[in-house]
Amino acid sequence: MQALKQMNTAKELRHPTEAKVRTRAVTADEAEVLLGLVRGRSTALAKRDRAMLELLYATGMRVTELVSLNVDDLNLDSPAPYVLFPGKTGKKRAIPIGHETTAALSDYLTWRRPEMVHNAKERSLFVNQLGDRLSRQGFWLRLKGYTRAANLADVSPQSFRASFARRALGSGMTVGTVQTILGHSPGRTASTPGSR
Repeated sequence: MQALKQMNTAKELRHPTEAKVRTRAVTADEAEVLLGLVRGRSTALAKRDRAMLELLYATGMRVTELVSLNVDDLNLDSPAPYVLFPGKTGKKRAIPIGHETTAALSDYLTWRRPEMVHNAKERSLFVNQLGDRLSRQGFWLRLKGYTRAANLADVSPQSFRASFARRALGSGMTVGTVQTILGHSPGRTASTPGSR
């Protein structure tokens, strides 16, 4: 009887790779709650945060890419606005962005970023309260604050990437195109199988 119990217990064990949990995608409802919270605030920091979160949700870009963006990486005046991602290899890729994301970025650039930047030569798109480039840690702190205020759990930049991949594949985009947008190496699958 004891041997049978040990056998049943062994069956319940899983190989570490099998037990690896996939990143949970942010749902559309969760995104609206989170973005709605940020949109309801009018401070310079909130306008910056809205632009960052809208861009993250619309493109699935990595936080490192997000905070590495410069003002010159945006083209908002084009009939088809886009952002240039600074990829891992140093080669930039152009990703189109929708009206809502474009509006949030334009609002921040026109009215709020000038209030935050103290050096006219600063080219960083997203700056901190001192007017310097925002760090990854700085972004994480802001995201955690908003997720707590919105009573959401398990929301991370990876959740935004997974959400983008799921929405893009659901809209008919090919796996290869999604991989290219997310900056994956050829042949590598997106983390989890629209544009704002």
